[in-house]
Amino acid sequence: MEMSEEVLVDSTWIRIAGYYAIWDTRNINPYRMDSRQLKDTVDIQLYDPENNREYKMPLEKTPITSRFGPRSGRWHYGTDIDLDTGDSIYAAFDGVVRINKWDGGGYGNYIVLRHYNGLETLYGHMSRTISKTGDYVKAGEVIGLGGSTGRSSGPHLHYEVRYQGNPLDPENIYDFPDYLLKGESYQITSAVFNYANRAKSSSSSGRRAAYHKVRGGDTLSGIAKRYGVSVSQLTRLNGISTRTTLRVGRSLRIR
Repeated sequence: MEMSEEVLVDSTWIRIAGYYAIWDTRNINPYRMDSRQLKDTVDIQLYDPENNREYKMPLEKTPITSRFGPRSGRWHYGTDIDLDTGDSIYAAFDGVVRINKWDGGGYGNYIVLRHYNGLETLYGHMSRTISKTGDYVKAGEVIGLGGSTGRSSGPHLHYEVRYQGNPLDPENIYDFPDYLLKGESYQITSAVFNYANRAKSSSSSGRRAAYHKVRGGDTLSGIAKRYGVSVSQLTRLNGISTRTTLRVGRSLRIR
C-alpha cells in the first residue's frame, strides 16, 4: 500500500518523511534501505514542546537488564528494561501504530509505532497489547502491558529505536538512569550504523543462550517447568546443586 507524503491523523494532515511512503502492517523493516550509505547528516527533532510534541519514557522505571550489541552469539538490536508482568508501557513519542502483531519465536506480542520525528519505536514481549494498528497515540499513552511473551527469559520490555527500518542504539538518545532524553534533537549519520558488519558476523556464528532472572519465590523446579527443561540441566549449566539458594536478581542460564 502506498501513501502520500502527508497523512490524515486525528483530523490533521501530517507531513511525513519520503522514505515512509510505504505503509506496511506486517514487516518491521519494509524499506530496504541501508543506512550505512547515508550521504548527509539527518537532524532528528526528538520532541518539540512549542508544537505540543512531547516525549515519554517507555516505562515508569528504567533499570536496564541488557544493552544493544552482541549477546550470546547473536546481535541484540534493542535495550531490555526490567518490569513486572502487567506494568504499563507508554508510547515514547506521538505517532501512529503501524504494527500490532504476535511473533512467537521472537518479540512475542509487539507493537511498532511510526513517529512524526522520523523515527520508529518497537515494544516487545508484552503480555497484552492495547493500541491497535492505525491508532493515533500521544507520547505517554499506554499502548500495552509488560510481560514475557515470545523468546524471553523473564518479564522485561525489549525496546528498539529505528531509522529507515535500521535499528540504532537507544542509549544514543536516552539517559536511562536519569530517566530522560539526552537532548531535544539527535543527529544521524552513516557512522551510527557501523555496527552492521559486526552484527552480521555475530549472528552467523556461535550458539544462542537463554537466561532467566531470579525473582522472589522462584525455585529450580518451577523455573525448569516454565521453560520446559530439566532441573539437572539448570544445575549443570550454572554449576550449582539442587540445594543452592537462589539469589533474587541472579541470572540463571536456561539453555
